[in-house]
Amino acid sequence: MSEPAWVEHAVFWQLYPLGFVGADIDPGDRSIDRPVEHRLGRIIGWLDYAVELGVSGIALGPLFASQTHGYDTVDFFRIDPRLGDEGDFAALIGAAHERGLRVVLDGVFNHVGREFGPFERVVASGAGSGESPLRWFRLTGRGPSGDPVFENFEGHDALVALNHDEPAVADFVTHVMTYWLDRGVDGWRLDAAYAVPSAFWATVLPRVRATHPDVYIFGEVIHGDYADSVAEGTLDSLTQYELWKAIWSSISDANFFELAAALDRHNAFLSSFTPVTFVGNHDVSRLATVLDDPRHREHAHVILLTVGGTPTIYYGDEQGFTGLKEERVGGDDAIRPGFPADGHAALPADGWNTYRLHQNLIGLRRRHPWLHRAQSTTIALTNTFYVYEVRSGADSLVVALNVGDRDETFERGRGGGAFDVLAGSARVSSGGGAAATAPTDAVTVTVPAHGWAVLGA
Repeated sequence: MSEPAWVEHAVFWQLYPLGFVGADIDPGDRSIDRPVEHRLGRIIGWLDYAVELGVSGIALGPLFASQTHGYDTVDFFRIDPRLGDEGDFAALIGAAHERGLRVVLDGVFNHVGREFGPFERVVASGAGSGESPLRWFRLTGRGPSGDPVFENFEGHDALVALNHDEPAVADFVTHVMTYWLDRGVDGWRLDAAYAVPSAFWATVLPRVRATHPDVYIFGEVIHGDYADSVAEGTLDSLTQYELWKAIWSSISDANFFELAAALDRHNAFLSSFTPVTFVGNHDVSRLATVLDDPRHREHAHVILLTVGGTPTIYYGDEQGFTGLKEERVGGDDAIRPGFPADGHAALPADGWNTYRLHQNLIGLRRRHPWLHRAQSTTIALTNTFYVYEVRSGADSLVVALNVGDRDETFERGRGGGAFDVLAGSARVSSGGGAAATAPTDAVTVTVPAHGWAVLGA
């Protein structure tokens, strides 16, 4: 486990900056020479909101100059002019650090936009492979007119894949990462890390840590052998997509057996690294959209903030935003909206209960920092009722989730101390129905229909 010590206490608020500040995601003028618009200050205006929410850091999506959505980077050393300039970025870093917030950037190092300088030079030279002084890309063939065709990312011709076997590419990525770390960044999310050979990360990341030993680096990995990806790539962590899927679908389908199985696998991961956990991000439909029954949305947030991991909250989820991801041009727009330019008062009134729920759950987690590495054990399990204990050493909590139409009960020994409801709603009584008095009494816990509770022993 190589992560820096500060990550044990980390809860991140994830932003997609271009959407958050209301920039045009698909501008008519796709040149990075467009006029600078100083929008990063809008993020600064929401940092106090983040602090009040309880998070300890912000994870920012793409910030560097790109042609459209940010993942087609063309200049890694320039802030996207739709967001501002390096002065605006320095002000954002300073404002975040003044509030005790760490800042993590999104590093898109698997692919680049077609106007990326080295790629433009390769194309202009008419080179196919070895003729180019910059063998940063992989030639896959020739088009009908004889033009070179290069490997791209998952069929997207606008996203040209980098050749990660080329030492110059490793040198370049190392330089980019250290450049922004030198300017105050605290960590990196590695976009599409699953598409990059682990050997590449194992070459780059130790060089980055040599000058910035406190940096936190995690990769976007969707499936595969998580533990091997972390170990072979020398990552600190990766995104726990298996748990994300199990959280919402087990609640939606009333099948807590799926969640229990996912938490068993999660335990195995926690033995070697602490995954980055989430119930929403910039690539998936909003939680409040995929969970039709509003009574059960709280359950998902409870799971996220009580199991082991480094939790990340996608902006707007703390307000119950809805949004459906669609496989079409502009299909991400609904899940990457702007936040109001004129502050909190412009947010919908019906979202503040969800915000306060997050405050309470994050507060609970921050009072129990051992949850970062805690493993879970099933106490009671049916399709609609799930009780699990999270434990690290002598510390433990019990979480009960009920998505059924009737009250559910389970028994629990008190272990020599009080058994208190720390969050949510439940009735705790002795086996005879009266309040338990003896410290060693077994107690019965009743969780109301469609309710949940976090209990401390």
